[in-house]
Amino acid sequence: MSGTLNNSSLKTGRSFDLGKMNLRQLWVAYLTYPTILLYFALVIASAALAAYFFAGWWPTLVSLVAVVIVYPVVWYLLHRYVLHGRILYKMKWTAALWKRIHFDHHQDPHLLDVLFGAPVTTLPTIGAVTIPIGYLIGGIGAAATAFGTGVAITCIYEFFHCIQHLNYKPRSSWIQRMKARHVLHHFHDEDGNFGITSFVVDRIFGSYYLDAKARPRSPTVFNLGYDVKEAQQYPWVMDLTGAPPRDRPDGARPTENRKAA
Repeated sequence: MSGTLNNSSLKTGRSFDLGKMNLRQLWVAYLTYPTILLYFALVIASAALAAYFFAGWWPTLVSLVAVVIVYPVVWYLLHRYVLHGRILYKMKWTAALWKRIHFDHHQDPHLLDVLFGAPVTTLPTIGAVTIPIGYLIGGIGAAATAFGTGVAITCIYEFFHCIQHLNYKPRSSWIQRMKARHVLHHFHDEDGNFGITSFVVDRIFGSYYLDAKARPRSPTVFNLGYDVKEAQQYPWVMDLTGAPPRDRPDGARPTENRKAA
């Protein structure tokens, strides 16, 4: 459990509960969270490396723009077809990975510690996507620029992802819309609105939906298809959890029901 905020009322017993935090508390948690601090350090190191092996302004700019364009597409494809796929939990050696990187988040979307991706999985993925792009454009310097851009975008994604699960109504209308679309993904139908800060790719691939009236509520919105029947056949995630999959997260239950559970 992280010790970022010394306030037991913000904790579920396992992690920080974004459903009980305000914006100021989120900023404190975010700016002192070890994973985010690591990302900040890597962005600075990447900038230093890009300056040392400077590829020129044009390759540097092209690398940066290329990553900004490619990143949301790659995120969409991974989110939709890997994180929401059913292959990883069906194999014993990848079950723990799937549980950590996405199942736990959908089981309880308000938990900060499982909302942030683990660096051991995020950084290799960012590197595999961005470094070849930059290197092909301008060698080592541009590769460093591309990687640093990818990590910086991840920081932005992580913050806005927190906002989307925070007990807070954004003042900005576009953030309100962004939050509303993501809430639908978690509490209405998980097979849509896969974006975080933008849903352009969702629109292109036909997975965008505007509101709850657009489609019926999914019975697998909280368990991603890993229900009790699936858990009996593929028990590894359930064994790690120590309990059968839930059809709704703790954060969605009324306080009195949570106490009684």
